[in-house]
Amino acid sequence: MTPAALADLVRSTAVDVLVARGLDTAALPATVTVERPRHPEHGDYATNLALQSAKKLGVNPRELAGWLAEALSSREGIASAEVAGPGFLNLRLAADAQGQVVRDILVRGADYGRGDRYAGLKVNLEFVSANPTGPIHLGGTRWAAVGDALGRVLTAEGAEVTREYYFNDAGAQIDRFVRSLVAAAKGEPIPEDGYGGAYIADIAAEVLRREPNALDLPAEQRDETFRQVGVGLMFAQIKRSLHEFGTDFDIYFHEDSLHKSGAVEQAVEELKKHNHLYLADGAWWLRSTEFGDDKDRVVIKSDGSPAYIAGDIAYLRNKRERGFDLCIYMLGADHHGYIARLKAVAAAFDDDPNVVEVLIGQMVNLLKDGKPVRMSKRAGTVVTMEDLVDAIGVDAARYALIRSSVDSALDIDLDVWTRRTNDNPVFYVQYAHARLSSLLRHATDLGIPTEVAPENVDFGLLTHDREGDLIRTLGEFPRVVAGSAELREPHRIARYLEELASAYHKFYDSCRVLPQGDEPATPLTTARLQLCAAARQVLANGLGLLGVSAPERM
Repeated sequence: MTPAALADLVRSTAVDVLVARGLDTAALPATVTVERPRHPEHGDYATNLALQSAKKLGVNPRELAGWLAEALSSREGIASAEVAGPGFLNLRLAADAQGQVVRDILVRGADYGRGDRYAGLKVNLEFVSANPTGPIHLGGTRWAAVGDALGRVLTAEGAEVTREYYFNDAGAQIDRFVRSLVAAAKGEPIPEDGYGGAYIADIAAEVLRREPNALDLPAEQRDETFRQVGVGLMFAQIKRSLHEFGTDFDIYFHEDSLHKSGAVEQAVEELKKHNHLYLADGAWWLRSTEFGDDKDRVVIKSDGSPAYIAGDIAYLRNKRERGFDLCIYMLGADHHGYIARLKAVAAAFDDDPNVVEVLIGQMVNLLKDGKPVRMSKRAGTVVTMEDLVDAIGVDAARYALIRSSVDSALDIDLDVWTRRTNDNPVFYVQYAHARLSSLLRHATDLGIPTEVAPENVDFGLLTHDREGDLIRTLGEFPRVVAGSAELREPHRIARYLEELASAYHKFYDSCRVLPQGDEPATPLTTARLQLCAAARQVLANGLGLLGVSAPERM
């Protein structure tokens, strides 16, 4: 019996109890919560339904819990139901009922854990969006891992997700990039406000290889050549790095297109028409304080040029015109102001501010021998995606970046993440999958079938405490995926996988799966092998949602 099925059983039983006693069933919550208790000796699951409903019904919570316990004890699949504390209900499942979780996993396979919470929702998920002026730094790398995982999780819950990269190919940072390339091509020092690092010299040399006469052109033409070729080369490198990191995008949206197409001007005129912009000190300001922002924002500067927010305004309008129901922005630690700003823009277009969600990611630091790693050979001033991958590999890098909440700054200890020991979280989880794969291969070598129709397996034989712990942990996976999607927190899946790996290792140490010597395989052997197959499937499904491989050998 899955947790969801148990919750439905508890509620339907509660309805029957209340009807029999002439009480109002409207006092019951629409969804009953059943959770695994902190202490296993209290039962397999617990519910606070009696505490939630007693006051509305005008009865004592323990009395209500007693009625429910009596009724549930006679239900199929419930081994016992006991009242605890002020009105909690502790439930133990019959072994065969618990085995339904294993059957469900084996039948659904790669689809186990998926749901339909966001079926029909069109989501625009914009992340990374690093300026095309240098390699992706660690902050952008964190979003490359977390954003891709969030896209996978939302998709698993039925959403139609479009991954989008906002290509900032307009503005002052591109001008500084071009000046840096030209200086490097001339063999001159990089401008004080320019970009350093070996990559600048490499790109400048490649521009000259493609356009040998670039430095002989008039200044304006020369700069435009370095802009077009240099930015293209830098962005190609960024795309290649992301692809090698396992993160690909559906759309690369060019900021410059908003300006060239007139979309910025059209969006500004629409806001003027609705009196959401006003003229002051020669500039046009958005009345963003009327929509919850802490101050009004300049949209068109006094010299007539658009401020950066002008592009944001046109970009959000463009996303909504493309039919997206939800626009998620994943931004760096210095972008807190964008939360109120973008919601104000939505409101100014007479839209629901909740179509905008802004997730803020904190900084990432690398540690080696307990000390920060601060310098990149390639970028000169920052540590890049390539530096991290070179140090610990793609799987470990993705997992390390995903497994902690983005709300917190993250320290990655290179000494930990390069170890092939249980201290390394990704090794610990991947090893569990590899160990299960090895076990199932060994069973095949012994001539013991590993693929058996679930209806032909007696899961009621799985009565050991460690078997029950493992089954209940497996049963939590769909709820973890749903919660990760709802809260936009894929790190919950990583932490779950570590819990699952722990439950499996403890099971394996306590319950012998394969026969030894001349012992014959028994129905218990079959049941335990199928439990192992289910555990391997869930580990693979979870790692897949994180974009991390599930190796069969290590």
